[in-house]
Amino acid sequence: MSERNTVLRSLHDVGLAAWFGGSLMGAVGLNGAAKAQGENWEQGARIASAGWAIWTPVNAVAIGVHLVGSSGLLAANAARVATQQGVAASTIAKTLLTGAALAATAYSRVLGKKIELASSDNPSDAEKSARHPLDTGKAERQLACAQWIVPALTGGLLILNALHGEQQRPAQQLHGMWQRYRTLAPHMPMPNWHLSR
Repeated sequence: MSERNTVLRSLHDVGLAAWFGGSLMGAVGLNGAAKAQGENWEQGARIASAGWAIWTPVNAVAIGVHLVGSSGLLAANAARVATQQGVAASTIAKTLLTGAALAATAYSRVLGKKIELASSDNPSDAEKSARHPLDTGKAERQLACAQWIVPALTGGLLILNALHGEQQRPAQQLHGMWQRYRTLAPHMPMPNWHLSR
């Protein structure tokens, strides 16, 4: 019951921490600094775009590291997911939240790239932007929303991660496995150890 998966947990947690922390810092600090320092919309957008462009490869690595850790932990805990009451539900919730966070991150990058092209003073970027006209006000509102959704979703993943940690306590595992067994065999009597918890 108490196998160690230190490397997988580290990959999972460090990747998620970077994904959450980077997205929150970007939404609060980078975007706020860009607005404060930019003399006009284009300059502010260029500052923010430059910062997000530098962060993107680091974020991609963090997400990849988190997904490797998550997949490894899922494989290592497959028996618990199948036999402990509540673990499958929290695992499904975590998977759905991860998918939503990935989608929001990708959508933010697509919008950010469009705004980067629209605000660029590079002639070749201006040509690319002209081929795909953009309502910058609408795109900026959507981007601001998406950039806040990412830390909200990854924060939710951190909360589910805490729940998974609680579910791994030996007493919780035993109780959860017994509850799972009872759902499969509802006429079994409840043992004394459960009543005296």
